[in-house]
Parts: sequence; structure tokens; C-alpha cells
Amino acid sequence: MYEDQFRGQVAIVTGAAGGIGEAVVSALCRAGASVAALDVDGDRLSALFGAHDDVPGTVTQFTADVRSAVEVEDTVAAVEERLGPVAFLVNCAGVLRAATAVELTERDWDDTLAVNARGVFLMSTAVARRMTPRRRGSIVTVASNAAGVPRVRMSAYAASKAAATAYTKTLGLELASSGIRCNVVAPGSTDTAMLRGLWGGGDGTSVSVAGVPTEYRVGIPLGRLTTVADVTNAVMFLLSDQAANVTMHDFYVDGGAALGR
Repeated sequence: MYEDQFRGQVAIVTGAAGGIGEAVVSALCRAGASVAALDVDGDRLSALFGAHDDVPGTVTQFTADVRSAVEVEDTVAAVEERLGPVAFLVNCAGVLRAATAVELTERDWDDTLAVNARGVFLMSTAVARRMTPRRRGSIVTVASNAAGVPRVRMSAYAASKAAATAYTKTLGLELASSGIRCNVVAPGSTDTAMLRGLWGGGDGTSVSVAGVPTEYRVGIPLGRLTTVADVTNAVMFLLSDQAANVTMHDFYVDGGAALGR
């Protein structure tokens, strides 16, 4: 579907060594893109790199910490030197530290904001500065429906995703005159290791789908968890020419859990 649009184009995906990030890397590779897979976990990246030898595109791994301005700038420069001009950026790197707002530690707050908000800022600005003179490009930030709906034990996560969302939309406004589109995908409860880590070793699918009235959390009207494929499909659409006149959009992919916010 997207082969003619992505073939030979350079894309950077952060948080590429697992979950949504890995799925986005795979989709871009299947569409023929030259993907710079970026993650702080070099060992997991190595496993990812070897898994995509049979697809039209390529994966080149880059180990970097999105919290570091120096590492981000050096990595984006290296990507352009090795692969060519970056046409697409997908911000997938993220962490979640679950605790009530009054029990959350300063370290948890700082770490969450550093990855989920500062990382989006550093990566997006490093790429946007290079896209602007070329007057083309598309940036997608994977945020969360928690950015718009309060969730118990997710104060830092929600705040960081709200910051990333607002930043991405503002960036889109400022870059619109240069033909660069910036959009947000906001998943709900997605079947990933991050979500399963919140379940404490059990299976919380039925609870997530049904909702938790004591936490003022409605269920999922469509009756199932979001999958990484659901999120990836939204990312690919927003990156593509099918969304050529879409920018500053906040695309909820949550089965209706946010009640169409």
C-alpha cells in the first residue's frame, strides 16, 4: 500500500527495540524504507537488526539515549551521513513509572519526563532543523490517551505524554509553512510488555476491557485491547501521503476508551 511512498526514504524510529517501536520499524521496512532503529538498549537492537533481512527496506541500528542532547545530535547527524536525508521521524521511546501522585518519587518523575517529553523535544528539533530547508518531512509522536484523560497511578506518565502532545502540535504549527507535518498517535491500553508489567504477572485483559469503576476508569467500548498493529497502522497513515493535508492531529487509537475525546 505504501511502497511507492516509503521506498528508499530514510526514517528514524526511537524506542525501536521493542513494543510499538519494533512494530513501526518492521512496517517501514516492509514498505521499503531505510530505517534508523534507535534505542538505548544496544543488545536488543542487535536482535532486531537480524530479524529484518528478508524485507525490501533496511535496518541500521543506532544506540543512543534520547535524554542526551549530545547523543541525539550526534546520532541524527550520523544517520544523515550514513543513510541520507531524514524524511520521517517516529517518536516511540517511552517509560512508565506507576505510583500514586503523592507516592511518586522525584527520580521517577524526572526519569519519566526526561524520556517521554525531553526525548521527543530533542529528537524532533534535531530532525526538524534538517527537514526545514528541504521543505518536506513528517513527524509522528506516539503519546497516550492518558494525556487527555486522568488515570490513577499515572500522574508522571500522563503529564509527560501531555507535554509531548502539546509540543508536537505546536511544532506542527510552526513548521507548516515549510511543508512539514507533525501529528500524534494516542494509544489506549495496548498489548505490550509495558502494559503487562502493570498487571503484576497476571492477565489483566478482562479488567482493562471492563473498566475499573473505583478508579473512575471506563472500559473499552470495542471490547478488546489495542494491538501494536493498530497503533502502527495509524502511524503509517499519518506518515504517508494519504494524510498529506493532516497536521497537528491527535489520533486516538483506544477502542473508544476515552469516549471519543
